Amino acid sequence: MKTRSEIREDVKEYYGKILKTKNDLQTSACCAADSMPAYLRPYLKNIHEEVQSRFYGCASTFPTGINGKTVVDLGCGSGRDCYLLAQVVGPDGLVIGIDMTDEQLAVARKHVTFHTNKFNLDKPNVDFRKGWIEDLSTANLEDNSVDVVISNCVVNLSPDKESVFREIFRVLKPGGELYLSDIFTGRRVPEPLKTDPVLLGECLGGALYVEDFRRMLAKVGCLDYRTVSKTSITLNSEEIQRKAGMIDFYSMTVRTFKCDFEDICENFGHVAYYKGTIPEFPHGFTLDDHHFFQTALPVPVCGNTFKMISESRFGDHFEVTGDFSTHYGPFDCSVSPQQEGIPTNGNDACC
Repeated sequence: MKTRSEIREDVKEYYGKILKTKNDLQTSACCAADSMPAYLRPYLKNIHEEVQSRFYGCASTFPTGINGKTVVDLGCGSGRDCYLLAQVVGPDGLVIGIDMTDEQLAVARKHVTFHTNKFNLDKPNVDFRKGWIEDLSTANLEDNSVDVVISNCVVNLSPDKESVFREIFRVLKPGGELYLSDIFTGRRVPEPLKTDPVLLGECLGGALYVEDFRRMLAKVGCLDYRTVSKTSITLNSEEIQRKAGMIDFYSMTVRTFKCDFEDICENFGHVAYYKGTIPEFPHGFTLDDHHFFQTALPVPVCGNTFKMISESRFGDHFEVTGDFSTHYGPFDCSVSPQQEGIPTNGNDACC
């Protein structure tokens, strides 16, 4: 059985030495179809070609409403997502990229001046730091200091995932958001495959069984999360198919917030109205695969959803009626409303 430090070194070797571009990957896991929001696509053209060629993400980690906010990208790699979001947070915001791989950080830092000029900024609004995602103090991140933490296909690579989530909720401000895309499974990955260097580097060996993910969040105090999207992973390598073809792998984007949630959705009679004030989404806002808020129309929500939209940075964009004085029992999540841009695939986010 390999130690955590040995697994970490295998990952550094794979991403620092073996992979030269995303074309070297053997599955679609770390480069799944990227459903990038339309408003971000023009920004992609402003990002240096070398940065894009070393991108190994698995989905879209682009939360909305982040102008002027501090965003941390765990496992930023060459910095593609950082440079995308730098154009959204604007001159008053900051994007902090954290990675442990010197070769990837070198690419990201090499192009800071290029992107500062390209974005017409007086000074950089990105900061690339070497550190461990299991201990964010190594990157000088303080308690309650960050508005949003994103991570794109990186947590699966960590040998100590519980510490990663504990650190995330340490550095998030109250009401701050974790917006995570990663590889999940419908069953636990067998122990021998968890340390296979190729499977680990391809984001499969460390993939999280979705129920273990739920339990891990609960252990660090987060009792609710929401699925935003879910896509099956194809195994293009015959060798990988032989080893792990019995496992159902998914690229999933999930979100949760640093709030005091209950462990199931409870009904307190809350009703939410989206004001249409997030510039990119004037006609409606999608929270997850079960919640689409059409502008100005009332939507009954559970107590946890109330907290997600009222205690976070989205509070200014919603009007919510009701309080927690009267309880009406569990919230009925059996009917999922039709939503824009979210596939109907039977995901089991609580609401």
